[in-house]
Amino acid sequence: MRIASLLPSATEIVCALGAQGELVGVSHECDFPEGLGGLPVLTRARLAPARSSGEIDAAVRDVLRDALAVYDIDEGALREARPDVIVTQDLCDVCAVSLDDVRAAVARLARQDVRIVNLHPTRLDDIWADIRRVAGAIGRAEAGEALVAQLRARVAAVAARAAAAPDRPRVLAVEWIDPVMIGGVWMPELIALAGGEPLVTRPGEHAPTLSPADLAALDPDVVLIKPCGFTLERTLEELDVLPRALPWARYRAVARGRVYVADGNAFFNRPGPRIVESLEILAACSHPALFAAARRAHARSVVRLDAELRPRPFDEE
Repeated sequence: MRIASLLPSATEIVCALGAQGELVGVSHECDFPEGLGGLPVLTRARLAPARSSGEIDAAVRDVLRDALAVYDIDEGALREARPDVIVTQDLCDVCAVSLDDVRAAVARLARQDVRIVNLHPTRLDDIWADIRRVAGAIGRAEAGEALVAQLRARVAAVAARAAAAPDRPRVLAVEWIDPVMIGGVWMPELIALAGGEPLVTRPGEHAPTLSPADLAALDPDVVLIKPCGFTLERTLEELDVLPRALPWARYRAVARGRVYVADGNAFFNRPGPRIVESLEILAACSHPALFAAARRAHARSVVRLDAELRPRPFDEE
């Protein structure tokens, strides 16, 4: 089996199923697990590098307004990879190459035996279904069932512990900081499972952009900042944006030191196996005392901000 993965979450699924050795190509953003460095890169970004989240947002909107693709497929590399299966998605054109572009590229290869596996997760159950779909396509259906059972058991364990918490904090999950977008799709489910009350979005909804007035009407107990595609270090470079982007001085979460910045590249925004680790991080943000072990386990991926924007260790509350 020769597998090409065109998005990071699919690569993580393939590897979790024990098929890392069957990958013959990945996207330019696939960076987990270790050992992918020698594989051919099959996609590239069309956008020029931008310095700030505001500039990135403007550049993406310009490209989409002109009906252009954010990413390109390297058809020469794809031809040389000779995949039997290509895993891609049509959930978000900003996250990976478009499904139409993948189909067109395969058509130009003049091969009828390439199977395209398209993923479109908007809820947690969709993620489990996608794992099974990939597993079936690569001949590892049994491994897929075992992986889903393991992940669901971990989710249930977190949810059971969170259900015993004495309160349910109101949680605002920030998907992008300039402009401010609020996490949708599976994020409201994760927040609820972690023992919190999700603000703004409902399960399955896409991330909305909120105006300053909309943000001022909220008063979250916990704020989780995890920009899509940004590592923790990359987000920390833009901390000065937060007091302008959010009603910083008004939020009780800020006053109480309950603002968290997390690695949005590794967690939350990848609908694959590490979505369960994302849930564990959310539970530790929502109920620090109950999930002290999770705070220690993810101390390198999350920091807590005080009112003066000073980062504090996640494993110290």
